[in-house]
Amino acid sequence: MSVFSDVPQATPVAVFKLTADFREDSHPQKVNLGVGAYRTDDCQPWVLPVVKRVERLIVEDSSLNHEYLPILGLPEFRSAASKVALGVDNQAIKENRVGGVQALGGTGALRIGAEFLRRWYNGTNNTSTPVYVSAPTWENHNGVFADAGFKDIRPYHYWDAAKRGLDLSGLLDDLEKAPEHSIFVLHACAHNPTGTDPTQEEWKKIAEIMKTRKLFAFFDSAYQGFASGCLDRDAWAIRFFVSKGFELFVAQSFSKNFGLYNERVGNLTVVTQDNENLTRVLSQMEKIVRTTWSNPPSQGARIVSVTLNDPELFKEWKGNVETMANRVLLMRKQLKEKLLALGTPGTWDHITQQIGMFSFTGLNPAQVQYLIKEKHVYLMASGRINMCGLTTKNIDYVAQSIYEAVTTVQ
Repeated sequence: MSVFSDVPQATPVAVFKLTADFREDSHPQKVNLGVGAYRTDDCQPWVLPVVKRVERLIVEDSSLNHEYLPILGLPEFRSAASKVALGVDNQAIKENRVGGVQALGGTGALRIGAEFLRRWYNGTNNTSTPVYVSAPTWENHNGVFADAGFKDIRPYHYWDAAKRGLDLSGLLDDLEKAPEHSIFVLHACAHNPTGTDPTQEEWKKIAEIMKTRKLFAFFDSAYQGFASGCLDRDAWAIRFFVSKGFELFVAQSFSKNFGLYNERVGNLTVVTQDNENLTRVLSQMEKIVRTTWSNPPSQGARIVSVTLNDPELFKEWKGNVETMANRVLLMRKQLKEKLLALGTPGTWDHITQQIGMFSFTGLNPAQVQYLIKEKHVYLMASGRINMCGLTTKNIDYVAQSIYEAVTTVQ
């Protein structure tokens, strides 16, 4: 008998299971709207032209080697990543109270931040500090904080299913009622899975209550630039919070906006009250990294670093990001137009009001199953679709399929 006989079979990760089912489907018109990655209008992955260019530069640079990086990561990557999030002229950066930790993607940045907060925030090893995540949120948020040891993970109001938009009053009420020093995981832009973001005025209200209630802001920034096509616009909320004196964390991912999904390039930006606090915080984060992955990989970080630190390459990258964002915006516009032209019951304004890679369609689980089983259109059970899965070649079929699902299945 095996020593592992009592290990239960884990439930498959939903989005990867959906992709596996899609691959096994032989239907000629099948469409995958589940996977969280950019696709071209030919439904193919896109290696950004600037990434190809930088990869060639790295290969030809004889000064580079494969020695270990510092434990906290490539210094020029960390500083450049934090400047992208906060703005190059940010006062906190000028005051030398901003630091970065290179991480294995946005997930790694979340995990290092969560582990640090559990060890050193609101007391020592305080596992009972409430952690609030939006309802709904990216599924990994719950798991990351739970695995870091937090025992009180709560939802905060976010999605209003009736109006298919932000439940601002519910959100503000949850902020008012949260215990002091609670941690709030906030989506910097392009909320996953709803695609619904607060307006700037709404962000101001959120920040005011969080400041008064002494709540900790932990931003997850996975789509900067990818949402609107503008790096500054997508980082507005983060920068506003910093301008109001918040000490905060920002988990950054460069998977989407650089197309570096399998390179696992992330950064945890840390903003503190002063440099003395920053030095101590980073010293403890170094301890956490040492026993987690010990030392980060260089390739993806070098690609991002070279790009961000060279004005010409940076400009080219911004153009590449804008290309991706504009294609998503076009698909939103066309899907809404086609659903309305078909006379699809319900309101579909939210398709264009939402932003970023994902759209929360409002389709119920039965309608989702109809789309998968009868129409071979694959999407998450929540009704979330990846707008990048739509192309000029399949959008008519998808719109017709949604029309049939809504009119056939209640």
